[in-house]
Order: sequence, then C-alpha cells, then structure tokens
Amino acid sequence: MAELNSNPEKSGSKKRTKRTALRVDLTAMVDLAFLLITFFIITTTLTKPKAMDVAMPVGDLQEPVPQSRTMTICLGKNNQAMYYLGMADKPIIAATLTNYSSSGLRKAIFDTRRYVQQTTGKSMLVIIKPAESSIYENLVNTLDEMTITNVQQYAIADIAPKDISLLKDRQAY
Repeated sequence: MAELNSNPEKSGSKKRTKRTALRVDLTAMVDLAFLLITFFIITTTLTKPKAMDVAMPVGDLQEPVPQSRTMTICLGKNNQAMYYLGMADKPIIAATLTNYSSSGLRKAIFDTRRYVQQTTGKSMLVIIKPAESSIYENLVNTLDEMTITNVQQYAIADIAPKDISLLKDRQAY
C-alpha cells in the first residue's frame, strides 16, 4: 500500500512548500508472489521416471525348449542385429543380418513368429544375446521391439562362441 506523508511545517511567517516523502509498502506484493510460487509448486507435476518392467525368473527350474520355437537375436556393432530360428549349428531359418527399423528387426520378429505359430501351433521364445561390440541402446531397442511385437517370452543371455563366429562372418562383430 502506498502512503503519502504530508506534514506541513508550522514555522513562522514564511511559507515554504516542503516535498513530501513517498513510501511504498511492498508487503502485499511479496505475499502475492509467495502465494503464486506456492500455487505453481503444488499444481506442477514432477516428471516420473521412465523404467521398463523386466520379469526375472524365480527358482532354478529349467525346462527344455524346442529349437523349432526359439528365435535367437544377436546384437552386433554398427546398429546391426543377426537373427536365426533354431540352433546356431543347424538353423531352421538361416542367420540373417538386419537393422533396428520397423522393416528390419520388427518385420523379422513378426515373420518368424508367424512361421513358428503355423508349424508348431505354439508361441515363439526369443533369446537376446548382446555382443561386446554392441551398445546399450541396441539392447533397449530390442527390448522395445519385444514389447511392440507383443512377444511374451524372451530372455537375455550371454553370447556363445558360435554366435560370435556367425557375427564375424557377417562383419557385425
């Protein structure tokens, strides 16, 4: 609030005009500022951490998985991935090099899942094997593809020497 203090001096016969001192009270403005800050702090939603749910197996129960249902994805260098169906020694679908685009790995997962469903009548299992030359982003992209393509059963495993040699043959290691 603004106040004007005007106390004319009561002096003798001379009348002088004296300037009045102007004093502005900023209490109301400070109160309003703190109310606005409090309002924006309370109404602002903080960013929530983005995390991916990964279900880990419980116990040591290991059941054999038929190779006719197992797709293996090996992550290599230069944003390339190699996939095959079955065992690395004698694959049902030969090892093929692809990228992480929708027409690359995603299409390969869809096609392989369709093949497994038609031949076995059961769902497909995916084993993801990152190589030392792959980057973390490739693993995250592959896990995203598992979610996008709705693959329910997948695992992350260590890469085998045979998979490394297949990647080296295709200059992706």
